[in-house]
Amino acid sequence: MDYGMIGKREKARRYAQERERIHFHSFTVTMDGNNNPHHIQYENGRWQCDCDFFKTRGVCSHTMALEIVLENMLAAPVNNP
Repeated sequence: MDYGMIGKREKARRYAQERERIHFHSFTVTMDGNNNPHHIQYENGRWQCDCDFFKTRGVCSHTMALEIVLENMLAAPVNNP
């Protein structure tokens, strides 16, 4: 039995429960919509989605769903001059 690994697994479980430790800075997701898949990107606190609604409003059900799933885990937007 690898006692070092047992300790690491316990630590991993604790980290997973303490979601405030996790901060996403960038990722790409494919979400299956009702009609077709959509590609969503998050980078430096900003969302991008390939759906038509996002293109006109800057927000959509796909990005809002991910905000709910990742509540308190997203990095603040980076202000670019």
